[in-house]
Amino acid sequence: MKNYFIALFFLSSVGFSIAQQTIGGVSVPAKVSVDGTNLVFNGGGIRVKYTFNLYVGALYIKRPSMDANKIINDDLTMAIHLNIISDKVTRDKFLETVNEGFKTASHGKATEAQKNTLKGFFSDAFKKGDKIRLEYVTGAGLKVYKNNVYKGVVPGLEFKKALFSIWLGTKPADAALKNKMLGKA
Repeated sequence: MKNYFIALFFLSSVGFSIAQQTIGGVSVPAKVSVDGTNLVFNGGGIRVKYTFNLYVGALYIKRPSMDANKIINDDLTMAIHLNIISDKVTRDKFLETVNEGFKTASHGKATEAQKNTLKGFFSDAFKKGDKIRLEYVTGAGLKVYKNNVYKGVVPGLEFKKALFSIWLGTKPADAALKNKMLGKA
């Protein structure tokens, strides 16, 4: 009986510790639900530019994978969550970086109309502590949330491929963050 309680304590403490982790001071859940699909944390890290820590990025997919091409190309529900940790991340700088990312995207295609729709979802200022969720839902498209407020959807698998390629493609915005999102580092 004593061993049972020790095992129960161990399992409950392990279960608690993997329920979330902290990256750059941000609690990142081990699991999320996107439109009724359960996703697991694949990996995450801090976006660094010019030695500044800008945001925490986390990738959620159905089953863990280190294969960036498969993740980018899969027509499966998945998500990238961004938590702004610096006041250096402004709306304009964020959108500029996304635009640059679309130009170098190794996968997919984002039309001007799709890019403009995405930009329109971010009409208000960004501030430290903001949370952006980019959640691709099979058959619906890329759903966008800012601070848990639904902003809208951009349809199209090709758009999702291009957007996810910003973080996971052959020319990612931050190679170290890509590796961490893929669980390689």
